[in-house]
Amino acid sequence: MLLSHFVPVFILYFKAASGTTVYDTYNDFVEEDYTPQLDYKHPYWCHSPGLTNGEVTCRSPHGGHQQTTLGTRCEMTCDRGYRLIGRRSIQCLPNRRWSGTAFCRKMRCHVLPLIPYGRYTCTQGFMVDSRCEFTCVPGYRIDGEHSRTCMHGGSWSGAQPVCADTDPPKIKCPPSRLKVAEPGKLSATVNWERPVATDTADKSLEVILVGPESGSEFKEGVHVIRYKVYDQARNRAACKFIIRVEVRRCPELPPPLHGYVTCSSDGNNYGATCDYHCDGGFERRGTSSRVCQFNRGWDGDPAQCDAMEFKSDVKTTSAFLDQFYEKRRLLIVSAPNISDSDYQMQNIMIQKADCGLDLRHVTVIELLGSPPRETGRIKESLLNSEVIEGLRQIFRISRYYFSMVLLDKLGMDRERFITPIASDELFSYIDSFMLDEEERERLELHRDFCE
Repeated sequence: MLLSHFVPVFILYFKAASGTTVYDTYNDFVEEDYTPQLDYKHPYWCHSPGLTNGEVTCRSPHGGHQQTTLGTRCEMTCDRGYRLIGRRSIQCLPNRRWSGTAFCRKMRCHVLPLIPYGRYTCTQGFMVDSRCEFTCVPGYRIDGEHSRTCMHGGSWSGAQPVCADTDPPKIKCPPSRLKVAEPGKLSATVNWERPVATDTADKSLEVILVGPESGSEFKEGVHVIRYKVYDQARNRAACKFIIRVEVRRCPELPPPLHGYVTCSSDGNNYGATCDYHCDGGFERRGTSSRVCQFNRGWDGDPAQCDAMEFKSDVKTTSAFLDQFYEKRRLLIVSAPNISDSDYQMQNIMIQKADCGLDLRHVTVIELLGSPPRETGRIKESLLNSEVIEGLRQIFRISRYYFSMVLLDKLGMDRERFITPIASDELFSYIDSFMLDEEERERLELHRDFCE
């Protein structure tokens, strides 16, 4: 609605005769409009809107693309990477001003934290669309996403990765080795250098041995030695090598006829010593022992066991006894005469025990009667009278009553019997007090030989 008011009109009359001026007034008013008319079609009602780093989209009430007519509404949008500050929509008002203001502020994401043992590089710093690539120091690998992008909303894509130690340590074992057993042994001492482990992430590592330590004794055969190591992230590395201990062996040494061999160590290994032994009634001829050599051969020549021969016609007692030294035990039987009842009873028991006496390396000497008809014999072999008298004196054997003297292999007087003794009792004494361990073992093997 238009507003108006009336203005009075003054009419002036000029009178020339009297030289005076007369003013007359009327109460008439003329209507006049002081408020401008709103013109929606005026193209430049408001100033042209602008938005740095953004876009203004306007619509006029009467259509068209004019941006400054009265009533025009403009939508404000910012370019990617910018955030709108102010009014999102403004309108051109009658006072020729816009209903609000806005501007575009550049958007950015927060500063990414550093990751232990790693770093990152970004294409545009922390601005929108900037891509940050993560890398790790040697020995570590990215656990998670390798990159993050600053998104339009001002937040980073994905989650922050970490640098994880995924590379296992490195360890190298010494080479495998062959060791020959030492002479006379079935084992060998083996030494090696302890391996050293390295890791790209950790400076100090503990190397764990699984098996015997260096410098240990290893038996014949194959032995696997293992080492393992863990880094602080529990990554594991391991290595192994083989120790082979070889025992060089000679061909098995056969026993001689009427004899046997006893060997040290395992019998036929390098350095083993084998001794020759003969059965009762036989004596060794040749070498007493042989040694297995490194070339897998035996030194010397084999021995043999021949039937024992002794000389009954020697003139002295010492020469007679020397034939039995360390070879045979002697059982000296003395009686006043051949018809002595004790002698006859003992003689029967000795004849039945002849095989058992041989197994125990015992030779029986008989001294019978008195001079000048005194005789001494070993079975059918007669002894010299001087030897008979020497035996009686050395071992104090009376010719006036029955007695027996048991001598060991060294000629020592071990036991005396003044009455006949059964073979079981005699053998029990010999087995308990006069046989060494080796002889006992041999006796067990041949105990049934006499039955």
